Amino acid sequence: MSLRSPLGRVLGQGSAGGSHHWWAQRVGSIALVPLCVWLAMGLFHLPNLSYGAVQAWVAHPVHAVLLLITIAVLAHHSYLGVQVVIEDYVHTKSRKVATMLLVQFLHVLAAGAALFAVLRVSLGGIAPGVAP
Repeated sequence: MSLRSPLGRVLGQGSAGGSHHWWAQRVGSIALVPLCVWLAMGLFHLPNLSYGAVQAWVAHPVHAVLLLITIAVLAHHSYLGVQVVIEDYVHTKSRKVATMLLVQFLHVLAAGAALFAVLRVSLGGIAPGVAP
């Protein structure tokens, strides 16, 4: 006797097949712990949070790469969490699909904007109207 569903047996997955999603959430949260500690400590040790100080900190290659990784992991982890909430609490199929598409679009848009901002700042770009 098996605890797997017929579809789970055919696909070689567990009873529900959601283990990948579960693992992705756990690995993402574990990765975010040291990344967020690094980010908080890095910003805490700056003399001030002026644009010039932060730009100089982000311009360091190690900080820029870690910041880009933090943004990517945070966006993916956030999307997975919101996806679970939508799947649990939105019951109409059409609303669920529309909400999932909107949430995915917003997460990609926010992550893309954040990645672009970090690259622009780290490579020396100055935002319009901001004095160095």
